[in-house]
Amino acid sequence: MAALRVLRSAAKDFSFALNVVSSRTLVTGPFLSSSSPAQCYSPAAQRPDGDFKVTMIPGDGVGPELMHVVKEVFKAAEVPVQFDEHHVSEVQNMASDEKLDEVLDSMKLNRVAIKGKIYTPMEYKGELSSYEMKLRKKLDLFANVVHVNSLPGYSTRHNNLDLVIIREQTEGEYSSLEYESAQGVIECLKIITREKSRRIAKFAFDYATKKGRSKVTAVHKANIMKLGDGLFLQCCKEMAELYPNIKYDSVIIDNCCMQLVSNPYQYDVLVMPNLYGNIIDNLAAGLVGGAGVVPGESFSAEYAVFETGARHPFSQAMGRNIANPTAMLLSSANMLRHLNLEFHSNLISEAVRKVIKLGKVRTRDMGGYSTTSDFLKIVIDNLHPARLR
Repeated sequence: MAALRVLRSAAKDFSFALNVVSSRTLVTGPFLSSSSPAQCYSPAAQRPDGDFKVTMIPGDGVGPELMHVVKEVFKAAEVPVQFDEHHVSEVQNMASDEKLDEVLDSMKLNRVAIKGKIYTPMEYKGELSSYEMKLRKKLDLFANVVHVNSLPGYSTRHNNLDLVIIREQTEGEYSSLEYESAQGVIECLKIITREKSRRIAKFAFDYATKKGRSKVTAVHKANIMKLGDGLFLQCCKEMAELYPNIKYDSVIIDNCCMQLVSNPYQYDVLVMPNLYGNIIDNLAAGLVGGAGVVPGESFSAEYAVFETGARHPFSQAMGRNIANPTAMLLSSANMLRHLNLEFHSNLISEAVRKVIKLGKVRTRDMGGYSTTSDFLKIVIDNLHPARLR
């Protein structure tokens, strides 16, 4: 009976909004089958000419250059997507409440977005919450998913890796609750709630079930933060009882970092609170080639945002034509799959993977000397290989 009460409560917390969609597309959630009673209907806005409307946020650093690559590849592949582009930056005087409202209005209309990294300055200017955090919270983008997958043809210390990191990203240490309680004493509050811990745990187990994964590992620091992380761990344990076909275990965050570097193959799906997820996303990206090769995505009940898995603006490369477009292109392919544009998704992802596998064109971060433009050209050439003959 206790397990049944947990299931009912979790289902209520995690229920997806059911929206009416056009006759052209029915987009199911990232982890639930179309036959599931809890389908996620996440429609993208559709233009009268049949194209889908997607919000584009280039962001800072090399973001605009990477979005240019995406637009050129989409054009060459004849992808039926129109971008509603919004430039937001906290370092280029393009950040205001009005700009944020414009982006939110676009997202609420289109429901799907592709986004570069919006750089967050470290200087305190009277506002604790960054634009990235505001977007996540206002759209309730609670689940960040990063699929860390080795690229055939590009060897790293650990090859044939295939693991998924699921991060709760609306609370935890990123709650923007800091204050000076006494002179020289700063208190920074970490918020962990049963509702959101249970929601992300259910997301992880549903994802594992949908994707045919065998194990979910909860990452925590409950030995020190006994109440906060203890609650998160308890919620994961309760949810695990409802999924007897999925193995469950847990690991302390510091040990997890060491284990990922020494033997990452022991992990399948990892679920964790906010800060740990940020750290592990970047660590795991380094295992397969770095920030330039790993795609990521964030979900709420109604919205989906596609971005790079390791969020770096790479500002030192801005304007130098050396950025690696792999992660953003793979993320854009995942976005197309979310829109049920399977043909175009496969066309782009296979072209990118073929370029990596052949190894003739590689950017500097992958040990080569090719430019962003070189990579763009060869990917476009491989979209239609018959034309090369």
